[in-house]
Amino acid sequence: MDVQSVGVVGAGTMGGGIAQVAAAAGLKVLVCDTSADQMRRCQAQIETSLDKAVRRGKIADDERGRIVERLRFVSDLGQVARCDFLIEAIVEDPAAKAQLHAELGRLVRHEVVLASNTSSISISRLGEASGRPDRFVGMHFFNPVPVMPLVEVVAGRATSEPTLAATEDLARRMNKTPLRVRDAPGFVANRVLMPMINEAVFALADCVADAATIDRVMVLGCNHPMGPLALADLIGLDVCLFILEVLHRDTGDAKFQPCGLLRDMVAAGRLGRKAGCGFFDYTHSDSDVSKSSYSQSLV
Repeated sequence: MDVQSVGVVGAGTMGGGIAQVAAAAGLKVLVCDTSADQMRRCQAQIETSLDKAVRRGKIADDERGRIVERLRFVSDLGQVARCDFLIEAIVEDPAAKAQLHAELGRLVRHEVVLASNTSSISISRLGEASGRPDRFVGMHFFNPVPVMPLVEVVAGRATSEPTLAATEDLARRMNKTPLRVRDAPGFVANRVLMPMINEAVFALADCVADAATIDRVMVLGCNHPMGPLALADLIGLDVCLFILEVLHRDTGDAKFQPCGLLRDMVAAGRLGRKAGCGFFDYTHSDSDVSKSSYSQSLV
């Protein structure tokens, strides 16, 4: 499959990151969202990220300009449907994703691959909703997308080998390492990661140590680049809770039951970095997600 253009549906943090790396790979990129404000924020997010890359010497200023020129922001789903490959990155809601993919399945050309950036929702179910399950695949990027090298390529029950191969090829063009996994709750990364984060929250709730100490133990003792509570803040506590609920529901295994403190934090709107506070306070911390603040526990 000769992919020259990529459509990204959803102009949130993940959608913006995916659009940026696709444009940096030399692809024409259309980003679609129903909110004009969200698209403006997405464009600003991408430009800020590119400015940072220029300052760090990772790209030249003229290349920054070429990347920006390859990006277009549109509100018409029909325009995005004309792209060679589509990646959905909307809110992690099964019903919303299924409805979107049903519409996209009617709009796209026969040979176009539909991919979902879902972190936990069944690819097989979304593929069925699209009406073209053989050309449907999971393409799970990690935040921040321009930095993280992995893409989990998730094979649904009916995903064809040519679809998987085309997806892996596109991921490599975007300077990512694709690793193929089977469609199962949480795939691999979140099935392993979320119980660790959940257990760190249990340790905090049980007053084993404060949030800063728990994270420093894992950084200094286990050589993790970031502690589990700071990582949960980066991911978003609402997203962590949703994934744990999917794992608990779909596996029936009690080990995935979310900690009550995590539920309380989400109910209180303390969702992590995007809300300015979670397990840590980010109102005065460095905005670079590669650095986490251990200065003040809010729990």
